[in-house]
Amino acid sequence: MKYFILPFGCQMNRSDAERVRTVLSSMGYGEAADEDDPEIGVMGIIACSVRQKAIDRVYGRVRNWNRLKSRRPLITFVSGCVLDEDRHKFLKLFDLVFPIDRLPQLPEMIRQYGVPTIPPLADGGVGAPRVGQPGRDEARDRIESFWHVAPAYASTVEAFVPIQNGCDKFCTYCAVPYTRGREVSRPSRDVLEEVESLVRSGRRSITLLGQNVNSYGLDRRGEEMGFAELMDEIAAFGRRSDRRFWTYFTSPHPRDITTDLLDVMAASPVLADWVHLPLQAGDDEVLRRMNRSYDMERYRSVVADIRRILPNAALFTDIIVGFSGESREQFDATAAAMREFRYDMAYIAQYSPRPGARSADWPDDVPRTEKSRRYHVLSRVLQDLALEANRRRVGRVVPVLLTAEDRKPGCLSGYTEGRIPVRVAADSRRIGEIVDVEVVDARPLSLEGRVA
Repeated sequence: MKYFILPFGCQMNRSDAERVRTVLSSMGYGEAADEDDPEIGVMGIIACSVRQKAIDRVYGRVRNWNRLKSRRPLITFVSGCVLDEDRHKFLKLFDLVFPIDRLPQLPEMIRQYGVPTIPPLADGGVGAPRVGQPGRDEARDRIESFWHVAPAYASTVEAFVPIQNGCDKFCTYCAVPYTRGREVSRPSRDVLEEVESLVRSGRRSITLLGQNVNSYGLDRRGEEMGFAELMDEIAAFGRRSDRRFWTYFTSPHPRDITTDLLDVMAASPVLADWVHLPLQAGDDEVLRRMNRSYDMERYRSVVADIRRILPNAALFTDIIVGFSGESREQFDATAAAMREFRYDMAYIAQYSPRPGARSADWPDDVPRTEKSRRYHVLSRVLQDLALEANRRRVGRVVPVLLTAEDRKPGCLSGYTEGRIPVRVAADSRRIGEIVDVEVVDARPLSLEGRVA
């Protein structure tokens, strides 16, 4: 018997799926390469509630899976980020619905098929835990039990390491505090042991994961180190180790970025020259309505610190277009901010109200066609900025981590320390190496190179 797991959305969900694989493998299931394998007995989705499009994909997939039940025995489940409104519907479509921190109980759920699903949570209002949600201490116990499940890593080259779960920021467009609860920091001892083990086993790229990684440790003041200290400990391991690797983290919150963290990054070659700094909007009034806790002056100051302390760092961001009440002038300010900060990459999303988030009660008053227009305007700005930056890289020799075979025969794909994708003519035996590559051609969002 086999299983098939499909993670949607963010890197956190991909990391969660690695622990799901471990639990199902311990039950004797083998992993299927695709969902058409007739030997599959368990199919699961790690859902993402950040955007409606991701949830729509869940509904489409489970309808297909339920048709298979007429031909063979099959158990389906969903976990991850699931809002109450979707949870009600999922209970009718999936056999098992449970929060990800209940993963250790999945074998018993499967054995008792259909009984121990988790009921929906009542709404306790924005800015506070919902009624029925566990308090922080109980949430810590449950998520630490989940973290103790050893992940079945999907790659021998890269790895994701969760350091935190949940969120205390309560951005008005976001449902994460209601799907994952309040912030809980993973013990630094466990984080450091996992990072060191991964590096010793040959991983070259480590990404620390959390909803707001740079608030790591704030829920355990006096008991746990802060994020800059955690990064410094990884840097210290890098100095002791003879292995070359890059450490990334996502996502930080601009309010909590400190020069202490940037100084630690600048001093260590194993802490990558790369910062993912979500902007979300370039207008102060929109940021206030989003409850982002910073204004453009603060964001501009953080970018200036990054450019001063990490002059070679690639800068990535997240942006939402068409947020409730966003005028054309406010959108134009976001486009101007993109040009000002000259991002190497931007993940642009069209706003969709999330049930349970505060903005879901506000008018979704930017027409879909206008959201699409704004999305395409920013996409063109990004293409222009990225192409200009990549053309400046032509002729340079840069280190590149080779991660997989490319679609083009005889080539491998990889990325620079700043996560710029690169296609390199190289033998597949070099996958997993960091090699010096001469950049020979530039595209808007990628590079072409040859081994120097």
